[in-house]
This record gives sequence, C-alpha cells and structure tokens, in this order.
Amino acid sequence: MHISTFFLDLRSAYQAELDDLSFDSDGHHVLRKRLADKRQELGFLLQIMDLNPEMVAVVLHQAFQFTVPAVMDQFLTRHEDELLGWNVLKHSLKIEPWAQPIVDQILQEPMGDWFMSVAAALEYMHTKPLSAANRPPEAEKDNEAENDEAAHRPTDEDGGARIEDDDDQDARSREEAGNDWLAEQGFDRKD
Repeated sequence: MHISTFFLDLRSAYQAELDDLSFDSDGHHVLRKRLADKRQELGFLLQIMDLNPEMVAVVLHQAFQFTVPAVMDQFLTRHEDELLGWNVLKHSLKIEPWAQPIVDQILQEPMGDWFMSVAAALEYMHTKPLSAANRPPEAEKDNEAENDEAAHRPTDEDGGARIEDDDDQDARSREEAGNDWLAEQGFDRKD
C-alpha cells in the first residue's frame, strides 16, 4: 500500500498533536484529561477543521473500529481532491457510542463530511506502523545520516567507541553551567 503525500503529511501532524497532548510539563501522562478538555471545546475547534484537521481530529481519538481495512488502505492512496465521502467511508467502520454525539455535531458543519473522512483516516493510520515504502524521504535520509555518523565515530585503540570526546565534555560543561545558572535563578535542578 502506498500512502499519498496528503495523508503522510497529516499523519505526522496528527501524531505530533497527540504527542503534545500526552504529557504535562512534569512528565505525567495526561492525554485522557486533555482529550476530554478538547471535546468540551468542540464548538470552537470546528472553526479550524478545514485548515488544521489534525488539531480537531484528536477529539475522535479511539472513536473508530475499522471493520473493512481494505477500504481504508485504498482510501489512504488518494490525494486531497480525490477523497471518498463520509457516506461511502462510514460503511467500513463502526463508531464508538461515546463518540456518536461528536460525529453528529461535526456532520452538521459544511465541511463535516470531508472532515469525518480525514479524521477516520488519521485514526486508522495512527493504529498502523509506517512501512518502509511509506516513510517520507526525509526519514530515510535521517536514518542514513545516523548510520553514516555511527560509522565515523572516533574509537579507542581496541576498536570500541570512545567514551567521551572533547565535544561531549564541552556539551556537558555547558549543560552543567546552564543548570547552575537556573538554580541560582530559583529553578529546581534537573538532575
């Protein structure tokens, strides 16, 4: 299966949105609470559903059960101007009972049909890992760069990776100095 660039781009944005909502500044997992808050703001969020569908689609996180994955797989190959309508796509999934009032409210909007199709696709992609064929070219370049960097890391006489080079020591010194300064300003130390 080949995912269109439209859906690949939205997938990254949707995942980033979920990641942003998942943890608070103290590292506590707060996704459930933040999603509940977002659902309460649905009226406001509907104003941006055509511009930033990934920011609104999170209100439907875990709202779908995909009963005919082949339809969703085929749907993901389409470009923005070729999307299936919600009336076609809805037959390939089930909506969780808690989400039905949200779906009904969304479908009352002029772009509701389009948005529901996109939201279902985002949630479907979220449940599936990206295959190598569907990774954006930048991700492949990043992997190649990491592998190339690892191959050229300095080693000690025994061929093992050197524990710490001058750059690592400089970075550690800068981090410690930054932590000291923050502590002087009244912030808690990270370590």
